[in-house]
Formats: sequence, C-alpha cells, structure tokens
Amino acid sequence: MPDAAVVWQGSGVNVTETHSSGARGDSGPQTARLVASRVLDVPDFPKPGVMFKDLMPLFADGAAFREVIDGIVAYHGRENFDTVVGIEARGFVVAAAIAYATGVGVVPVRKAGKLPRPAYAATYELEYGEATLEVHQDAFTAGHRVLVVDDVLATGGTAEATLDLVERAGGTVAGFTVLLELAFLKGRERLAPRPVHALLTV
Repeated sequence: MPDAAVVWQGSGVNVTETHSSGARGDSGPQTARLVASRVLDVPDFPKPGVMFKDLMPLFADGAAFREVIDGIVAYHGRENFDTVVGIEARGFVVAAAIAYATGVGVVPVRKAGKLPRPAYAATYELEYGEATLEVHQDAFTAGHRVLVVDDVLATGGTAEATLDLVERAGGTVAGFTVLLELAFLKGRERLAPRPVHALLTV
C-alpha cells in the first residue's frame, strides 16, 4: 500500500495526509505506524469524493491485531472496566477481542430495529440525513464501568450517541478507544471533555 494515507470528505475540500514515518497516536508512534501500515485506501466509497479507510487488513493480520488489542488493554488497564461496548459494525470485532482477552462481557450498540428486547435509542445527524443507534435497556447494572470501542472517529456523532446511550442505560463510561481518528473532522472536540484514545490520528 502507499506510504501516505489520504482522506477526502464530501467535495474534497478537506484533505488530510499522514506519512507512516511520521504516524502519531495516543499509544505512541510504534503502534500508530503499525495501524497505518495495515490501512487500505478505497476511493469513492461509500460515495464519490470520499476515500474510505479500510481496516480489514489489520483484522486479518493475526500478529498485528493481537498487538493492537494488547495495546488497548494495556492503555486502559484490564482491572478498570467491567464490560466492553462495540459500535456497529467493525467495533464489534475490536470489542469481542478485548472482552476475550480480559475475561469481561461484550455489549453491542446496534442500528435501529436490530435488538429484540426493550432498548434505549439515540438519533444523531449525518451529512446526508440522520441515523439511530440502540442498546438494550438492561445491558448494564448501575455503575458498571464500560469501555467503548470503534474502528474510526470522524465527526463524533456516532460516538457521542453511543456514550450517551451507555450512561442512559446505567453504565459509567470508563474510556473510549478508536483505531483511527480523522482529526480534521474534529470528533475529539465534539466529545470533549470526555477523553479519546486513538491508536492512529491522521
């Protein structure tokens, strides 16, 4: 894959470029370079003008994926959360791996209409409409410490909705981690003062 990772949003006015040699992230440059080396750029997906960041090669590389999961666990501390929440859909992959590695449970936050029992819902704005996420009302006991994970942080709408759902359902957000942060979309600012842990920031 190319050394540079480039993202175009919408019409292409906003452009971010990061070379793997200068990769940065909240777990240090080595982890950032590892993630950057396993990201593929897919042009014009899901619509023209957008460069999609495909993390499937990272998931498919067993040694690299294990290093990433171990790094997330080390950053947060395995004794500091009781449950892992994964955001649909790629967040499920990361959440399940962390839960298995630490011996805790995993809870999915899903798109509307996918959960079979009573659920809390949160609707948020997208560039071209709106979306709704849900979590079961009985997903957490009061004070349950919840680590929330996803693949990418962009504008922060999905993450904000998820963190609010966790708290509405009785959980306490213990941390929020993403594999890749698109800094120019200012999702971290939107989530402030909640802390964000990104393995790679571009």
